[in-house]
Amino acid sequence: MKTDSLTPIPIMSSQVVGWLAVLGSAFFFYLATLIIRWASGYVFIESAYFVFARFLLGFAIVSATMVMQGQKLQPKKYHYLIGRTVANTVAVFCFYKAVAVGSVAEANILNMTYPLFVAVFSWFFLKGQRDTVSLCIVGVAFVGVWLILLPEDFQAVWHNLWGLCSGITAAFAIIYLNISRRHHDSQTILFFMFGMGTVIMLLFFHNSIFLPNSTELFFLISCSVAGVLGQYLLTYGFFYVTAVEGAIISSSRILFAAMLGPIIVADPPLTIAGWIGALLIFGANALLGLRKK
Repeated sequence: MKTDSLTPIPIMSSQVVGWLAVLGSAFFFYLATLIIRWASGYVFIESAYFVFARFLLGFAIVSATMVMQGQKLQPKKYHYLIGRTVANTVAVFCFYKAVAVGSVAEANILNMTYPLFVAVFSWFFLKGQRDTVSLCIVGVAFVGVWLILLPEDFQAVWHNLWGLCSGITAAFAIIYLNISRRHHDSQTILFFMFGMGTVIMLLFFHNSIFLPNSTELFFLISCSVAGVLGQYLLTYGFFYVTAVEGAIISSSRILFAAMLGPIIVADPPLTIAGWIGALLIFGANALLGLRKK
């Protein structure tokens, strides 16, 4: 069958754009953690300040976008918005803390356990979403979690618990997000998440926040831009990809961290047990995405 030579051929389909957006989000989330590690070689900035800066930048972008679009806030169920905000704030803080005190690779891998905990919590709290097969998949994946946590020294256990805590609280944040979306538009959710998150960090960690010099400001802005850009790319990408594609591509951050950590930030390479654990978690996330489909 011949096609008219004058007919424009689309360079990329919307699906490919979605794949690239989700892949880009995984890269930028990982990049934010790399910047935190790089910063430690030049300045002293606590994890809480990085979180505060990320939320403040996100709040400014969402507010400006809503003003330009003439969009108004439409909050209805405040307890869902508050639950989403608190859970997300704790998750990001624990994630950045895990990067600051431990391995960048292990922090990213353990943060990506949140789909496993979503499946577990859904079993207990959302009766309509109980899935025995998914629970079995999670059981196998927790073997992988244990292999990641398995330390060479006792101190490493406490460092990795920050990463595991970020995965647990991120799961609560995702559940709150799914419920909140039934009542609110995305901009309203982001406005409260970034705005209230900024206030929470300022209230509890005001001693960690100071007027930065030019070097400190560079690292704070760079990390914040990477984190916020990752959030927007993830939101955009999921409009065009299936649950399976999204789960697999998002989980590529596990592979980024495992392969690039020793090269880029001189992390200790994963042991054989660590690689098995990382692949089990990656595979479980992909299979859980398949179940959702």
